[in-house]
Amino acid sequence: MEVYLDNSATTRVFPEVAELMTKIMCEDYGNPSSLHMKGVQAESYLRYAKETLAKILKVNEKEIFFTSGGTESDNMALIGCALANSRRGKHIITTQIEHPAILKTCAYLESIGYRVTYLPVDACGRISLSDLQKAMCPDTILVSVMHTNNEIGALQPIAEAGALIKHMNPYTLFHVDAVQGFGKAKIYPKRMGIDLLSASGHKIHGPKGVGLLYIGERVKIQPLIYGGGQQMNLRSGTDNVPGAAGMARAAELLYEHYDEDMARLYRCKKYFMDGVRKIEGVQINGLLPDKPDGEGTAPHIVSVSVPGVRSEVLLHALEEKGIYVSAGSACSAHKPQPSATLKAIGVDKPLLESTIRFSFSVYTTPEELDYTLREMYDKIPMLRKFTRR
Repeated sequence: MEVYLDNSATTRVFPEVAELMTKIMCEDYGNPSSLHMKGVQAESYLRYAKETLAKILKVNEKEIFFTSGGTESDNMALIGCALANSRRGKHIITTQIEHPAILKTCAYLESIGYRVTYLPVDACGRISLSDLQKAMCPDTILVSVMHTNNEIGALQPIAEAGALIKHMNPYTLFHVDAVQGFGKAKIYPKRMGIDLLSASGHKIHGPKGVGLLYIGERVKIQPLIYGGGQQMNLRSGTDNVPGAAGMARAAELLYEHYDEDMARLYRCKKYFMDGVRKIEGVQINGLLPDKPDGEGTAPHIVSVSVPGVRSEVLLHALEEKGIYVSAGSACSAHKPQPSATLKAIGVDKPLLESTIRFSFSVYTTPEELDYTLREMYDKIPMLRKFTRR
């Protein structure tokens, strides 16, 4: 049996998405900048993609820009806004648990003279609005807060943060990295005070290599890629028509059955956590104290620390049984580094390298979760016996 529980890393493409993209690549393959009929056909797919995604976000289609993925969207938002607004100030606020696409971009901006404040989080991975308020300065030009944490599923108070930022300084821009949240939450930028929002196709059963950046019409931003002037001169380069259309179709399919799918994902999450709790000593990270069933966190992510078993050991033991998960700490082959998120929420040091992330999708079944739990019940006691003391 094959069980894929690494959907926070990437997702299986919907068949309808693959079918649409194949048609575009093999039949309607024109360059949308061309004036002939093939170009007109290609341009119509881009228009469909923008209209579809704009409708889901309840924004204007002219505010949707396509990128190569979440990383580029994050870079474009932070660097583009920092450069364009430097005369107003050079202070940026973000959090300690952002994706590297944000944290490393902030480190770059610091290296060229910007000042960055990194907000701490509580044991559940949430920022404090009081901390955000204290961090705001007259020269704060940008705040970037992720919607959903990719490791523990923490949800940030985005609407409240947006309202606070705009109350304190209506000129401070608010960027939200919604790569993990888009498709699993209803996010409306204009209602939530969001000026820029990043999302990625391959997290929502769409293709890899495509993402979007919502840019509010009044946002001052500098392009990072120059060339033929596509996308209103903000992101030059030949448009990725199959990618954009594929991402839009995936989002369309997800939001068509949103309530039903989210309810089922939360049921899967509760069922799996109940099963995991039967294993001696395990710790589930990021849950709200008064909501052990996972309410108030992302429906598709469960972070589990297993004392006495290194994460990569358990990961490969499950892989041998056809179960695919990911380590809760970001490790390289040569120099393992404990997860910044787990450290930020106060996970005990021995558990930093004993954490596994399970992430579900609309394809996940109870039978797959049962199989995974049985293998965990079997493998973990055995692996603990061989752990070096």
